[in-house]
Amino acid sequence: MSYEERKYRSLINKRNLSSYNVKISESDLFISSDTNLAAAAEKSLIQHRHSLENHIQNHPEFRTSLLPFPEDDLAPPIVRDMIARSKICGVGPMASVAGAISEFVGYDLLDQTENLIIENGGDIFLRSINKLTVAIYAGESTLSYKVNFIVKPEETPLGICTSSATVGPSLSFGIADAVCVISRSATLADAAASAIGNRIKSKKDIKPTLDYGIKIPGVKGIVIICGNDMGVIGDIEFI
Repeated sequence: MSYEERKYRSLINKRNLSSYNVKISESDLFISSDTNLAAAAEKSLIQHRHSLENHIQNHPEFRTSLLPFPEDDLAPPIVRDMIARSKICGVGPMASVAGAISEFVGYDLLDQTENLIIENGGDIFLRSINKLTVAIYAGESTLSYKVNFIVKPEETPLGICTSSATVGPSLSFGIADAVCVISRSATLADAAASAIGNRIKSKKDIKPTLDYGIKIPGVKGIVIICGNDMGVIGDIEFI
């Protein structure tokens, strides 16, 4: 937990949920649920990482490609989902990996808890029976922590994924402090956040990039924070 962006792990109101870490190699999940499901989460994470690692071993270019990858009907479900969602966004499949891990582990746990929040490197999969408040962490921006939006129970399960050019290890070709994308699919939200973030070369790119991003099928809302400037589009209710 050396990255500064881990600060945002306290930025969703978790009420009386049990919170715990499940970490395997690069996957560092912070999970909140009705009861501690660490053992089940670890089992799920091992399974999906194994699927990914085996596929990468047989297709090394899957890890490095910055462009959409050919569909593969024989690939494991998580790999097929990453390929399909990243293709919609015009990016390489690994641009969606953190969101995909959150989502696939999440769906494995949903029958054991009514409330579930899984955060993996800024990429969140959640389901809640209560209204939640989510704050956006945007590094050194003056807007960091100050932008809060509401997630309603009927909107979940939901993916909320954030890409940043200034925080953490993720590859970005833009300069945005935070690009937050909301979608029913965390895999898609992660890929879309990368695709949108890559287009922000200066603050004047915020509006045209919002117009581009909201046209990506499956994207419900976008928040872009770049320095002291912010742009918003889509179905987002702020506090």
